[in-house]
Amino acid sequence: MSSINKFRLRNGLTIVLQEMRSTPVTSFWVWYRVGSRSEHTGITGISHWVEHMQFKGSKLYPDDTADNIISRTGGIWNAMTWIDWTAYYETMPSDQIELAIELEADRMTNCLYRKKDVESERTVIISERQGYENQPIFLLSEEVHAAAFRVHPYHHEVLGDQVDIESITRNELFNHYRTFYNPSNAIVVAVGDFKTSQILKTIRTHFGKIPKGIMPNSFTRNEPTQKGERKVYLNGEGNTAYLQVSFRSPSATDPDFFPMIILDSILSGASSLNMFGSGISNKTSRLYQALVMEGLAAGFNGSLAATIDPYLYSITCAVRNDKTIEKLEQALNIELIRASDKPPTHQELIKAKKQAKAMFAYSAESVSNLGFWYGFAEILENHNWFTNYLDKLDAVTSLDVQRVAQKVLGPNNRTTGYYIPNNIKAI
Repeated sequence: MSSINKFRLRNGLTIVLQEMRSTPVTSFWVWYRVGSRSEHTGITGISHWVEHMQFKGSKLYPDDTADNIISRTGGIWNAMTWIDWTAYYETMPSDQIELAIELEADRMTNCLYRKKDVESERTVIISERQGYENQPIFLLSEEVHAAAFRVHPYHHEVLGDQVDIESITRNELFNHYRTFYNPSNAIVVAVGDFKTSQILKTIRTHFGKIPKGIMPNSFTRNEPTQKGERKVYLNGEGNTAYLQVSFRSPSATDPDFFPMIILDSILSGASSLNMFGSGISNKTSRLYQALVMEGLAAGFNGSLAATIDPYLYSITCAVRNDKTIEKLEQALNIELIRASDKPPTHQELIKAKKQAKAMFAYSAESVSNLGFWYGFAEILENHNWFTNYLDKLDAVTSLDVQRVAQKVLGPNNRTTGYYIPNNIKAI
């Protein structure tokens, strides 16, 4: 694998390139430093909605023109919005990659935002949100986040609140687009079968003429220290009760983040930090043994995310129908206390590191996955966050894991959510 090359154009655009000549394919990404973290009450969900609008066409690529052209080349394209960022990508035959570069440069500045498209996507997004509202875990997670974050904009879902989706205007959408979609707020990544000098020239040709723009100010406010456990109770449809326990967790650039990865691997099996990554079995984890094998939970998962600001480490459990949520919570608490009271054994530490490394390796196998990782790392810090990942995991000790468990898993740092079906007696 060749080295990673990083450049910056005069207009502020950051470019990260890596040649991989194994197959004649290239993945091209454009990342923007904007997500639900950049939103305030009244426009929640606007970043996700802007992502939808970016597929509605420009004068150069009206309507479905771009989709049809990319499909004819055998390529794929898509986008995703999350709390800290929005990303667009194309993975295509390398001899066609200039199409992706031209397309992304065009829609950085020239998307139309026609009123009919705004109203069409309003309906689509409301329907998308209502679909998620049929899922108890989504409803519970939304309540837990709102309780855990009272100041920081991590408190609302990426989809936004329906009241805001119903009221956001075309002008608000377009202003959000013009504010955040400019070279100084963007990162271009290309990984694949190309010559660095040639693709850099092509990128400069299409993106270099775009005005720099102004680096937008961040809306974010620091969340105050939590001073006690918070609890939320939710009743709804279904036959299964759910328990979600969430703890304030370190940001991706905090030195405690890598011990947190190992703690997560020990408790619940390693989390995938890559949106393309698939999970691995958690059946050897402590919580699987204590909750599932003991017949208290029908299933569970742990969730750790790499974020710009401190976020949440969450454990979500589905309660077996013949058990109570109280007994499940008691068993979970025993394992959380155990993690704080004693450091993991040497064997547990080695196994947890192997699992975390395997998850990392599986999520970096393709040009698309690497394109994700390099852009994601630049959002968090820079691409060295990715390249130093394994070394930082190796440096974690058992005492590091215990120290972070004591810091993170305490009751004053905890928000607990209970989803109780309407046909089950409330706790």
